[in-house]
Amino acid sequence: MQKQNMNILFILADDMGSWALGCAGNPEIRTPNLDRLAAEGMRFDHFFCTSPVCSPARASILTGRMPSQHGVHDWISSGNVDRDALSEELRRHPALAGERTATEYLADIPAYTELLAEAGYACALSGKWHLGNSVAAQKGFERWFTIARGGCSYMRPDIVEDGEVRIADGYITDMITDHALTFMDELAGQEVPFYLGVHYTAPHSPWDRSEHPESYVRLYDDCPFESVPDLPMHPNQIPSAPRGEGERRKELLQGYYASVTAMDEGIGRLLDRLEAQGLKEQTVVVFMGDNGMNMGHHGVWGKGNATFPLNMYDTSVLVPTIFAYPGVIPAGSVCSELVSQYDIFPTLLEMCGLPNPEASRLPGQSFLKLLRGEAGSGREDVVIFDEYGPVRMIRTEEWKYVHRYPYGPHELYDLRRDPGEEDNKAGDPTCAEIVDALRRRLGEWFASYVVPELDGRVAPVTGYGQRMPMRPGITEGAAFEPLPGKE
Repeated sequence: MQKQNMNILFILADDMGSWALGCAGNPEIRTPNLDRLAAEGMRFDHFFCTSPVCSPARASILTGRMPSQHGVHDWISSGNVDRDALSEELRRHPALAGERTATEYLADIPAYTELLAEAGYACALSGKWHLGNSVAAQKGFERWFTIARGGCSYMRPDIVEDGEVRIADGYITDMITDHALTFMDELAGQEVPFYLGVHYTAPHSPWDRSEHPESYVRLYDDCPFESVPDLPMHPNQIPSAPRGEGERRKELLQGYYASVTAMDEGIGRLLDRLEAQGLKEQTVVVFMGDNGMNMGHHGVWGKGNATFPLNMYDTSVLVPTIFAYPGVIPAGSVCSELVSQYDIFPTLLEMCGLPNPEASRLPGQSFLKLLRGEAGSGREDVVIFDEYGPVRMIRTEEWKYVHRYPYGPHELYDLRRDPGEEDNKAGDPTCAEIVDALRRRLGEWFASYVVPELDGRVAPVTGYGQRMPMRPGITEGAAFEPLPGKE
């Protein structure tokens, strides 16, 4: 499988719905370079995040562990930087007001990038980290350009460069691409293979017109946005999420689509540079979203934490995913098998011909045979599991069951008859046996992997952020932000 000195270019989008791709059937959004990548490789249309919010999903991609194994259960609201080490101007900046002490949330938990580095790979990161202590390069990365927190202004981003936090002038999407190209040029001159992570903040909010270059926004001036449902607001929608009707709806969608197209242009520059460097034939390119996104789907604006109770709609948990590797992955192919982000760790290691010392601890399995397009390589009885704090999901091809500890409400959807998840059958007496079987299977699976002191089932996760890593002895609730008005 492995070609000599196989490189990895891993591109990660932020809050990108699986529906926001031209090659996935969206006729309005402009993604020519991602469409080109899909034409050269394999697109997955049933790829799931491990948790429908950024930090837990990113931690799971890197470590192969579920949130209840690595302890990151919500987006990280504090621990990104040392507030005392910031300039006086930055200490006064409202975006950094919640910071205290920089903390590595994944300390002592192996990441596949560390295993790659140990095997001789040169690893570089350009873009969002959001897993604690953004100032320090970690997890095997030598080259490091990142964002101080998680989200940021597109035009005035808070960045980390050369170990220093500062507010920059410039469009962050272009800055991430430019640094990635610089790293690629440096890495191409080495004799060792490389891993280059390019983690865009796009298409995460803000979506106001002033946050994106007019050249991209104008592309959607006349777009009717019929590719996105226009529905009444979901009754559980949180009030803090950007949302709107009429002209406000159009402005938000215009900004969202513009940010995707701007990112797509950057990806095109990366793909062109691979070819110019003569690296295309020996580089596997991965494009993925960290979590799904609703932009009016189900009447929801946002992802899993756009509602309270937290949601597990397919639009929140499905992520766009493309793999391309010339001569190995069949060009122009589409895979409809159920695959999860916890499968990335074992798959990339197998592609690199490296052992997986964490295999016995991890829930995922390699899907390399699927990538090769081998006949009969479909995995039998594949079941997908997700969690977001005390909310857990089990999904088969036919059914989805969502269990909210301790009291519910729970959900059951017959996906063959109700792919839009509109008819909750959890209380239907005719489905009682299905609910019992799925609930038992859900509980047994998590029991076999959960680290008890990191168990999200009993964590007071609200969707408003995580303040510190979960550790024994922490006062109950102290690790997580409360619901507004509840502290």
